[in-house]
Amino acid sequence: MIVVTRLDSREFAINPDLIERIFASPDTTLVMADGAKYIVTESMAEIIELIARYRAYVISLARDMPAAVPSHGGRTLSIVPPSDSGEERSGNTVPLPPAR
Repeated sequence: MIVVTRLDSREFAINPDLIERIFASPDTTLVMADGAKYIVTESMAEIIELIARYRAYVISLARDMPAAVPSHGGRTLSIVPPSDSGEERSGNTVPLPPAR
């Protein structure tokens, strides 16, 4: 969740994964996936930075968490090291094609 501020200075948290669009005309308006609209005091650039920091935080938490062993005996999800890292890969890893 990211914390944003309404025009009346009240703060609230919003799920950035549900933001569909951001407008700055002149007030910053967040348009959600369900069509709800929120006008906030933060600029468009500030909202984008908050979202980027939130996503980086989620990734860092995932990297720091110990691997969970599934109760159903299935395979555990993990981050695959890059091929040049020297670490050995296990499982059925399919390499991605090079970026264009």
